[in-house]
Amino acid sequence: MAAEIQPKPLTRKPILLQRVEGSQEVVNMAVIVPKEEGVISVSEDRTVRVWLKRDSGQYWPSIYHLMPSPCSCMSFNPETRRLSIGLDNGTISEFILSEDYNKMTPVKNYQGGVTALCWDPVQRVLFSGSSDHSVIMWDIGGRKGTAIELQGHNDKVQALSYAQHTRQLISCGGDGGIVVWNMDVERQETPEWLDSDSCQKCDQPFFWNFKQMWDSKKIGLRQHHCRKCGKAVCGKCSSKRSSIPLMGFEFEVRVCDSCHEAITDEERAPTATFHDSKHNIVHVHFDATRGWLLTSGTDKVIKLWDMTPVVS
Repeated sequence: MAAEIQPKPLTRKPILLQRVEGSQEVVNMAVIVPKEEGVISVSEDRTVRVWLKRDSGQYWPSIYHLMPSPCSCMSFNPETRRLSIGLDNGTISEFILSEDYNKMTPVKNYQGGVTALCWDPVQRVLFSGSSDHSVIMWDIGGRKGTAIELQGHNDKVQALSYAQHTRQLISCGGDGGIVVWNMDVERQETPEWLDSDSCQKCDQPFFWNFKQMWDSKKIGLRQHHCRKCGKAVCGKCSSKRSSIPLMGFEFEVRVCDSCHEAITDEERAPTATFHDSKHNIVHVHFDATRGWLLTSGTDKVIKLWDMTPVVS
């Protein structure tokens, strides 16, 4: 009896649509342009390129822009065509792309050791994570460039993700920490640090103020700054520590004695929760539909987390 011939099972696999080549170094990030046959890429070769599909079927750069430093990350808002690029030298550069994606116009530059970017299209807020352990919320939606700091990591911030439906920001760091920030609160800008040759509380001279030291026959003191009011103070007048969550300080920081007395228990209430991933996080992806968070680390492990207990 002849053997029955079994049909071969159909093999499903992705179909390669196009190869986009031309970058001289590693492409650190790229996005598909919605409703356009185009791609935006940033690379270690310092280039920003907007690739559009030509009549030949090939993708060619309609924009080729050379940045002053290698590009580490980017965020693109297709509705406003605003492109934010993080550079290795610590700068965030912002551009507006033209409607035909053939021109990019510079808007602003920000400084700060950028390692991660995340965009909230509803509030029109850009979040940046940096190597100085901080997250900054850049309000570029019409409030004159307000910048609000969030301090909650002990190592550089490696990745950011925003849960738009709950207005919570997820930041992950090289210290393995996962911090969930409540952004549905009225946060305050940190004050500029004031300059002074003497303590602005007790008038004791600082150690470089030789004239006042000589006149008062007093030894100069080291200068500190109150994180709440920004005044230049000596160590004796700033002996207290306090958290100031609405200013982004979830950990205790130096404050002057008068500010310490003025801070209420309500103002010390935390606005973030802290969780240990037990690996040094390099990248995250948040699936808002299921409340799952993916983290990948330097330990070569990918972890999946159910974040619904804390992101809800």
